[in-house]
Amino acid sequence: MKRLIFTTLLVSGLAGVMAPGAFAQQDSTKKKSDYSEGHGIIIKTHASDSTKKGRFVGGITFTRVDLGFSRLIDNGSFNLSPTNEFLDYKGGKTSTFSFDVLQFGYRFNSNFKIYVAGGFDWTLIRLRDNITIQKNSPALTYVTEPIEFSKNRFSSSYVHIPLNFEFRTKENDRGKRFYFVLGPEVSFLLNGKIKQISDERGKEKFYDNYHFQSVRYGGTFRFGYGGLGLFTKYYFNDMFNTPAQAGLKNMSFGITFGLN
Repeated sequence: MKRLIFTTLLVSGLAGVMAPGAFAQQDSTKKKSDYSEGHGIIIKTHASDSTKKGRFVGGITFTRVDLGFSRLIDNGSFNLSPTNEFLDYKGGKTSTFSFDVLQFGYRFNSNFKIYVAGGFDWTLIRLRDNITIQKNSPALTYVTEPIEFSKNRFSSSYVHIPLNFEFRTKENDRGKRFYFVLGPEVSFLLNGKIKQISDERGKEKFYDNYHFQSVRYGGTFRFGYGGLGLFTKYYFNDMFNTPAQAGLKNMSFGITFGLN
């Protein structure tokens, strides 16, 4: 988790230095509207509060960097049922990390915008027990290991495509705004992964889909000021596609770097 935080802040800082406005393509009141077009997509570089006409905006970006914690919800409860007790996890080390790299949408005015984005999402579950989730199994099964793992992480990675509705206030005297961003998203599984570290075996990694949902859908809400905010995500369908894990869902919450 510490390495994840350090990497995020480092990349965020470099992005801010190398490309001003790279996080959120922030609008500026100091310059008039300036739009450029490439490959059929209108890319917004600057806009002002005085802009009244709607504009298409978008392009390559690096923003909405979400860093926080994940929680499993078992049929409405944060306590895992006996069937899912093998997924018992360390809450302080079970995390989420995501960011967007593309966005395209329409700004109706200075205060409201709708856009579709694209990016990547990871859920990292730090298992408590010394078990190994089995690959290529018809169900989500595990074996108990005779050794102790210093790290036993069970994770999934997705490509996500959110549809966001952004509401923001006028800029204050400091040139900053309050942001409210919410909307649904759909995600497509890239892979599942197990990373284990022990004295006996060293570092081991295993890859499989591990019955994670191939298509995941949910919703996100963000609230922030300037380039910093808070987020929460909830996924409506089950985390796994196995009958034994029916009703087991995932939510996350944490800090967002870059809003827009």
